[in-house]
Amino acid sequence: MTTTLFIDGAAGTTGLEIAARLAGRNEFALIALDDAQRKNVRARAEALNAADVAILCLPDDAARDAVALITNDRTRVIDASSAHRVAPGWTYGFPEVVGRDAVAAARRVSNPGCYPTGFIALLAPLVRAGLLPVAWPYACHAVSGYSGGGKALIARMAQEADLAWRGYALEFGHKHGPEMQAYAHLAIAPLFCPAVVAAYRGMVVEVPLPLAIIPGAPDPAALRAALAAFYAGSAVVSVAEAAPASGEIVLREGAPGWDGLRLHVIASADGSQARLIAELDNLGKGASGAAVQSLNLMCGLPETAGLVV
Repeated sequence: MTTTLFIDGAAGTTGLEIAARLAGRNEFALIALDDAQRKNVRARAEALNAADVAILCLPDDAARDAVALITNDRTRVIDASSAHRVAPGWTYGFPEVVGRDAVAAARRVSNPGCYPTGFIALLAPLVRAGLLPVAWPYACHAVSGYSGGGKALIARMAQEADLAWRGYALEFGHKHGPEMQAYAHLAIAPLFCPAVVAAYRGMVVEVPLPLAIIPGAPDPAALRAALAAFYAGSAVVSVAEAAPASGEIVLREGAPGWDGLRLHVIASADGSQARLIAELDNLGKGASGAAVQSLNLMCGLPETAGLVV
């Protein structure tokens, strides 16, 4: 059976990456609008209502407006913006965490943010299992390729060739905060410290753990074992068995696209400190790859079809 699909915002970075993952797949028939139609509300409304599944690659307010244009009870939606990530009636599109059946059955799916994907993947299983406390002031240090900032940041990086590192969200209150807290099951909002580096794609997300002073915290081996058990059998998420032999984790300019997620538990020799680290592609499992993964599940297709894992 062919699924009719409309990507609203298909000309943006996320939309283009989704289309690339769907290229050559005969399970989908894509509704395409030309340049003039893409900005025509009536044309978009017709496309949204004609689609079996609509993927929204739009700014938050535009995504809300797009949902309001859907007047039938048939079109299913995957929203790649942050507009609906903690909204009632929406399923969080992280099947490894919320359950594959939940995503497969959902009518409204909100794609996780790129940074929250790494943070939640690391913490949610450990907090849920009671291995780490709900009420702890966790910090999240993370760097991303600049493509996550969209066309404006991509243009800025091209213009400012000497821009190597850009720290932001210095005013606090970043929009990723609510989903990070909600889906990691935390009583205290995490301290989120994001930055962009001079690489087009890729992301490293870290949660430092001072285990010696965290009440009831287990040894690092137990944390690693719990993550490995939680993601056992996943074709997308893997847990490293040991720290990298090189002693380094790197991002490289020009790295190819990737839709997987690799987790690390790296500990000090005495076990008093640990670093939980997630590696992913901000355009892969952090955006377009995640959308396609949810789309596959919603359409009853192999979960990793079209993905590079």
